[in-house]
Amino acid sequence: MLKEFKSFAIKGNMVELAIGVIIGAAFGAIVSSLVADVMMPVIGLLFGGLDFSNWFIVLSDTGGEAIASVTQAQELGVATLNIGLFVNAVVKFLIIAWVLFFVVKGINSMRRKEEAKPSAPPSPTKEETLLTEIRDLLAKKNNKKGSCGSPFHSLLRQNIFHKLIRHLMGRRVLGFGFG
Repeated sequence: MLKEFKSFAIKGNMVELAIGVIIGAAFGAIVSSLVADVMMPVIGLLFGGLDFSNWFIVLSDTGGEAIASVTQAQELGVATLNIGLFVNAVVKFLIIAWVLFFVVKGINSMRRKEEAKPSAPPSPTKEETLLTEIRDLLAKKNNKKGSCGSPFHSLLRQNIFHKLIRHLMGRRVLGFGFG
């Protein structure tokens, strides 16, 4: 059982997934800080000094007490609709989605470059191999002394021409076959 767990845990995809989760968590912390500490104060300033982290609507009875922040409402057990925290979450999501879009786009362009590389030529078919053998035999026969020079004559002497015709007729390439 320990061996099975070890082989499962060491698989490439599992290790890559673990690394991705760790990097994703670290990236999420960076984006959270960027949104909460850099972007939202600037956006709040543009909206007249609005603090998005404390932008909320009280939903339940406060007992006559004024609620100044989300944390005070939570301490008192008052139900609130935290609009500012939702806006922060949406901005974080948009930033992460934008970055991931560019990461996936880069990976896809690298894959397209790999796919564009030419592959090995396909192996010759049975017919191509047979025709290559015939061509080589013809060339060999034409180079010998005493040949009349006719490729069909040398093929007929070797009975290769008959084999080719039988092969093609058997495959019904010539329109009829031996039955």
